[in-house]
Amino acid sequence: MLDDFLIRASLAGVGLSLATGALGSFVVWRRMAYFGDATAHAAILGVALALATDLPVGAGTLAVALAMAVTVSTLAARGWAMDTTLGVLAHSALALGLVAVSFVPGARTDLQAYLFGDILAVSRGDLGFIWGGAALVLGLLVWRWQALLTATLNEDLAHASGLNPDRERLVLTLALALVVAVALKVVGALLIAAMLIIPAAAARGLARNPEAMAILATLIGAGAALGGLQLSLWQDTPAGPSIIAVAAVLFALSASLGRMRRG
Repeated sequence: MLDDFLIRASLAGVGLSLATGALGSFVVWRRMAYFGDATAHAAILGVALALATDLPVGAGTLAVALAMAVTVSTLAARGWAMDTTLGVLAHSALALGLVAVSFVPGARTDLQAYLFGDILAVSRGDLGFIWGGAALVLGLLVWRWQALLTATLNEDLAHASGLNPDRERLVLTLALALVVAVALKVVGALLIAAMLIIPAAAARGLARNPEAMAILATLIGAGAALGGLQLSLWQDTPAGPSIIAVAAVLFALSASLGRMRRG
């Protein structure tokens, strides 16, 4: 059954949505969109590292994404102006990655897949990596859910409850690096942040509590993945961008529905 490329692609999209639904909710609550962009753009540098050293692409991507996420988290804790710093880091990492990839023989032919994803070429091994990574992210967030919510709501309240907000920020940092490594094959480095933000933003206006928002974001992400694959097959459009386009349509629909409910 898994020999069918469409089934593998569908499973990859659903697996990714399991990781991005809950994590994307925290990205939206904490206004970490640029943080996600910086980590995702660093993935291309991880691709170059992996190809140059014959490491698995997932391992190279995870290593560099984790290094970038920890760097950004450390600078944030030290009070750096995050909007400018993240802008510099995000675009510098992407540019350095593209330059580095150009020096790796044969890598240029695969560059579009790294930038925009190649979900239709997902293998059984890729599926195992995607679902394994998603399970780790989901497990990490479920384990720290209440602490993460408290630290997100109010850091002073977190301190009063005996929690360390910096530790909870590190948990999100680790989860974000894992998602970047998992999502590279599905939607590519340029669209990872969109898969985190758009489903969560779509769910925000419809959910009544944080848990419902995370679950709804996961369902919207899965719907976008499956719908984007269908669009790609029907219209011969790139699969990764098609997934994000469907997610954007779902966001527009949820925003309209939210306005109708409030009206």
